[in-house]
Amino acid sequence: MIDADTTWQQACTALAGGDYETAFSVLDAALDEAIPARGKPARGGQATAARLCLYLGSLHALYGDAATEQLGTALSEARRLDPAVEGEPLYLALKAELDARTRGPEAAPPAGAAREAADPVARFHALCALALAEQPQAALDLHLAADELPAHLRWRLRSWQADCQEQLGHTADAINLYAEAAHLATGLDRAVMLQEQAALLIQDGRPEDAKTVLDNARLLYGSGRRAAINPMQAEDEGLNLATWHYLRAQALLQLDLPDAALDMIREADRLERQHGTPGYVVALLRGQILSHLGQQEKAIVAFEAALTLAEEGDRPYANHELGVALLDMDRPVEARDRLEIALNEPHYPYQPEVLADIAECDYRLGRMPEAQLAAEQALAQGAVIPASLVLGSVALDYFQLDEALEHYERVVREAAPDSRDWIIGHQMAADVMAQQGFPNPAAAVAHAQQALEHTPESDDWHGTLQDLLARAQTLLGQQDGRMLN
Repeated sequence: MIDADTTWQQACTALAGGDYETAFSVLDAALDEAIPARGKPARGGQATAARLCLYLGSLHALYGDAATEQLGTALSEARRLDPAVEGEPLYLALKAELDARTRGPEAAPPAGAAREAADPVARFHALCALALAEQPQAALDLHLAADELPAHLRWRLRSWQADCQEQLGHTADAINLYAEAAHLATGLDRAVMLQEQAALLIQDGRPEDAKTVLDNARLLYGSGRRAAINPMQAEDEGLNLATWHYLRAQALLQLDLPDAALDMIREADRLERQHGTPGYVVALLRGQILSHLGQQEKAIVAFEAALTLAEEGDRPYANHELGVALLDMDRPVEARDRLEIALNEPHYPYQPEVLADIAECDYRLGRMPEAQLAAEQALAQGAVIPASLVLGSVALDYFQLDEALEHYERVVREAAPDSRDWIIGHQMAADVMAQQGFPNPAAAVAHAQQALEHTPESDDWHGTLQDLLARAQTLLGQQDGRMLN
């Protein structure tokens, strides 16, 4: 007679080695024996057959949204075989997970019997249900240790917990949990977890750390060998490798290596087209890299492609990027149209930055009052650097030099050192001080020196800054041209 728990252990042994085909075969063979011709189970075998269906449902659940129909079928079959199974903690947990996958935050939370079950697999699926229903803290509060679970669920537990910490905005905790998930996983599962960790490191402004993690992930890919079937990957090896190249491109762009980043995003695009369909994020990042390289016409083509591929929630990002690229090409009318579309998306998180970009459009169109109003609103909402640059330009046009200097010095304080905005802030502050007649020549020297260090000789600003520096030093009595410390 078939024993459901023994069969499940055999399946778990196969799953621990990443052999999902064997795991399905073990469970299917046991069900064939327990239910001859898949009709009625042998006398007294209803509970065993129903339990096997639940284990099969647990396996289907690992495939996520792609297997909701199969999970539903497994649960229905378990009920048909033994109606009493509806009170089982594993059934309740799987049912809650299915409900959360189909209804999201509107799903009912898993029953207490599932959340407090002696069976750790039931608690695991209850945790999944809570995470999917956007109840991350409740999921994290559920008591479940990794070593209680079969090996194939241990790294998944840490992955789900990382996802919950990410939902709560606890990036550092999520990074550490993905690292632990990678340690517990093997093969391409480990690569995927490392890539999740790298994505958060990039988001956290740690591109060098992300690059190191991605180096480790790359070693786990075969040379053109397709991955074994694996539900947590969601895509085949080629698409996971496309994601690797996409993340690598992000890290390289943050490290100010745009040429290398462009090579990576081209390979990500090639792999996506070879193994699936072009993706919105790849097209968007390609546009960002091209913009960084000053190839604005190509960037606009990439952003337009991203807009075509984007789902509704992603469209404001593409419209914003497209608007900025058009503005960089000095096409403020077209840019403003795109930016207005992004501004009208109430849930877009970068609305203050959009307002600042609209202010820049209005400034270039000679609409000074409108530019000043939009920039002041953007400044009040937190877009300090771009709004201050526009306000500085407006103040200069009105010859309000003290106010202009205040805005540019704010840019210098707030912008990242050596960034483009930081350099512009120093350049403009030095220029305004010159127009004021160098009331504080020491400050003018400091601004000019900082700007000169990052301004190439081919830039028109280089000669202007040298002249400003010499004049300011003269006022300080530095007739020999020696730089001040």
